[in-house]
Amino acid sequence: MFTHLRIQNFKAWRDTGDIRLAPLTVFFGANSAGKSSLTQFLLALKQTVESPDRQRVLHAGDDKTVVDLGTFQDMVFRHDTAAPIEFEFGWTTAKPLIVRDPHSANSVSSNQIHFTSLIRYKDERLQTERFEYRLGSDEDQALHVGLEQKENGKAPKYELIAKPYQLVRNKGKPWPLPSPVKFYGFPDEAVAYYQNSGFTADFALELERLFGRLYYLGPLRGYPRRSYGWSGEVPDHVGWRGERVIEAIMAARGRAISPGYKRKNQPFEALIARWLLEMGLIHSFKVRPIVENRKDFEVRVVTAKGGAEVNLTDVGFGISQVLPVVAACFYPPPHATLILEQPEIHLHPQVQGYLADLFIEAVQAREDGENRDMQLIVESHSEHFLNRLLLRVAEEKISPKDLAIYFCSPSEQGARIEPLKVDLFGSIENWPPDFFGDDMADIAARVDAAMRRQQGSK
Repeated sequence: MFTHLRIQNFKAWRDTGDIRLAPLTVFFGANSAGKSSLTQFLLALKQTVESPDRQRVLHAGDDKTVVDLGTFQDMVFRHDTAAPIEFEFGWTTAKPLIVRDPHSANSVSSNQIHFTSLIRYKDERLQTERFEYRLGSDEDQALHVGLEQKENGKAPKYELIAKPYQLVRNKGKPWPLPSPVKFYGFPDEAVAYYQNSGFTADFALELERLFGRLYYLGPLRGYPRRSYGWSGEVPDHVGWRGERVIEAIMAARGRAISPGYKRKNQPFEALIARWLLEMGLIHSFKVRPIVENRKDFEVRVVTAKGGAEVNLTDVGFGISQVLPVVAACFYPPPHATLILEQPEIHLHPQVQGYLADLFIEAVQAREDGENRDMQLIVESHSEHFLNRLLLRVAEEKISPKDLAIYFCSPSEQGARIEPLKVDLFGSIENWPPDFFGDDMADIAARVDAAMRRQQGSK
């Protein structure tokens, strides 16, 4: 689970400052205020990690990736290619990472990892100038290890740095290290040149696991279909547009999830149906084969008690749009992070409020007797969603420490982000001006217009 994020010189952001990422993190703000850039950056890092090209510093994207950020000039703040993009983030691992020095009795163990990196466009290509991992939350007691560029040129050289860990170099000529693997990885020579540096690969592996558990569901979700094919495969997610949601529901039929501690387990498909019912969208929901022993399935729903059973395509569009959102909240494996962009699209305001309850249950859910530790990062424009969140804080359904809400806005110096201070009573202490527009001004103007119209008709 991500614990914090900071980005400098990326798109609209000169510097985001340190952003705390809670189990449920929500970004609000006007259009073009920089909200999407925050999640786009994480997704760009993910597609870089998953790229087969070990020399690609940052995979900006193409027509086959979630995001396409263009060139470095497109990405960097105010298109200043001389400025570096610098970023850092922290996360907690499911199990502590243990580093033991074979040359001493010293060891460091922690489930908290912090990572920083700086990339620069130099000599007509992107280069990782430096990166560093820190194991442990205490700056003085933590283990620091990373690579730092020492020479510039056509073939920059790097130095392996670790503190307070004492690296022991193998005998022989002290060859410099080559470039890092992508933006985060140690080259093979980092292990070959030192007697006690084998642990460096563990850090890169933990970072790859982190981004391997990062999922995304976009705002433009696919249209429902009359039939769906499924041959037994297990998709890793419901898809960027929710196109694999029915496959995911079928693949999860053997799973059972509890809404929280000491609460009853529920089969996955029944969990989906319960949420659609609670939202007031349907009365019943089922996925069934069109013909027995075939690979074609259909989604059948009943919209009201006593009503006829119909195909998903024959009911309101909003049901098909929220179905991937509900499934995506529970389908990923434990310790996953899900980015949701405008989940409220095509939903009635009343249903938008239920999204808050859905997300709270998702981050508190359990599976196989253990906390799922699901993290949600949500970009939204919904006032109804926010109001329900604040109500649940007041009702103690979620603690303020498990919730982080931010408001993004543009400025002459670049995008700005402000954490909203939510007290124990669900009130925002620093409510931004024009958060959801000036409602009172609109109401007053409407009353004035009505009065003028009445006077005119007389």
